[in-house]
Amino acid sequence: MRSLKMFKIIDKEELAKDTTKIVVEAAQIAKKAQAGQFVVVIIDEESERIPLTLADWDKTKGTITLIFQKVGFTTKRLGMLNVDDSIQHILGALGHPTDVKMVGTVICIGGGVGIAEVYPVSRAFKEVGNRILGIIGARSKELLILESEMQKICDELFVTTDDGSYGRKGFVTDTLKELLEVIEKSTHTKYPDLVYCIGPVVMMRAVSELTRAYKIKTIVSLNPIMVDATGMCGSCRCTVGGETVFGCVDGPDFDAHQVDFDELGKRLKLFLGEEEKLKS
Repeated sequence: MRSLKMFKIIDKEELAKDTTKIVVEAAQIAKKAQAGQFVVVIIDEESERIPLTLADWDKTKGTITLIFQKVGFTTKRLGMLNVDDSIQHILGALGHPTDVKMVGTVICIGGGVGIAEVYPVSRAFKEVGNRILGIIGARSKELLILESEMQKICDELFVTTDDGSYGRKGFVTDTLKELLEVIEKSTHTKYPDLVYCIGPVVMMRAVSELTRAYKIKTIVSLNPIMVDATGMCGSCRCTVGGETVFGCVDGPDFDAHQVDFDELGKRLKLFLGEEEKLKS
């Protein structure tokens, strides 16, 4: 009987309340990983498949870094694993990499655990010579992650918390609006060439509505429900530009101004009943 390849956890860290980072041996995935891609994790033969964005990777060491929030049945199970434990299957790297190129000034926005997903994208845009303005936000200080990592790659970094417990009080969109209003009044500064955003649907929608008014190209990384992540099941379908697309094979990056956020929000609630049954 052929033995299964297991993916060993070699490091684990609690980054914030209910947010965990694990570093996993996965040489083939690390070798091909690019900013914006994700993997599908299957803990064991009884586990569901869950998509997790690649927060980092090391091609030399053959490792990948996954950061996840322990909010559902399976992410809580994943969070219970420790160093030297193994994950049965990790499929990836999946999805189209972010279209990284030299454009000028890029504002990279991450909300909540989305900061882990915007980090490698911000780094990639910086590496090709762009000026990076970062805006990261969380509900409170205890939920904020990767501030020091973002600080190292951003030309300027703005930190917000909803409750004002750290950084600027308010939402990431408040800071974005302030920046754009300052630019609007300036005769020496031009608008950013691109805004890249990932986080809760309500946040991505608010960013999209704001940048639409300024006609700034905006990309969002969508996180619809996925099952097989190969485009076969249709669970991750979204409407972009009036057409049906699949988040797993067509995305995860899409033109924010073309996304039907109403539909996306509704579809993310499809399996809440089943999730509650698993918890009980």
